[in-house]
Amino acid sequence: IENIISAVFALEDDFHILVVDDSSPDGTADLVKDLQKKFPHYLHLSVRKVKDGLGKAYIHGFKWAIENKYDYIFEMDADFSHNPNDLPKLYEACLNADMAIGSRYSKGVNVVNWPMGRVLLSYFASKYVRFVLGLPIHDTTAGFVCFSRKVLEEIGLDNVKLKGYGFQIEMKFRAFKKGFRIVEVPIIFTNRILGESKMNGGIIHEAVFGVLNLKWKSIINRL
Repeated sequence: IENIISAVFALEDDFHILVVDDSSPDGTADLVKDLQKKFPHYLHLSVRKVKDGLGKAYIHGFKWAIENKYDYIFEMDADFSHNPNDLPKLYEACLNADMAIGSRYSKGVNVVNWPMGRVLLSYFASKYVRFVLGLPIHDTTAGFVCFSRKVLEEIGLDNVKLKGYGFQIEMKFRAFKKGFRIVEVPIIFTNRILGESKMNGGIIHEAVFGVLNLKWKSIINRL
């Protein structure tokens, strides 16, 4: 994680970083604490005692950012799948919108180092979501996003239920239903230069049936 932190802080823009650690046994928290000595005002750490999914960790981080009065909040992978050099592009796009998505599919398919089966799964998953939810976004499962603070304040973070990749879909759908302006910024996604994939059948199942549940909640005004 030290590599991605150093890369973000090497950018000309003054980005701050919050690392949300779910009490992982790999020493992440200790490593970040050491790095905080080097970046005391820019690097922050929040350790959660419960490991209950990607979505809950993100929501924890979003609430921290709101409490600390940040106007623009980003989410991204820490393994260089998302290029930190794209952060300024997302920020600039979000200045004229409410939410900017680093999109793999807004201009063709821009994915590197994924097996074809995984590319097709991701691509057609987004097609499925667009069809079921009427969501006008090409990359519905994207995890590289810039939010304006008002989006996170108004979409009802406590009501977000999906935890895996479905979480990414639910966040975008809630923002869309609230009428926020969402733009997509083309990026090149390079599959996990470092680390291991967390994709499994349970995550896929949640995303497929979670989308149907979101549609139903939207129909009956219970979103």
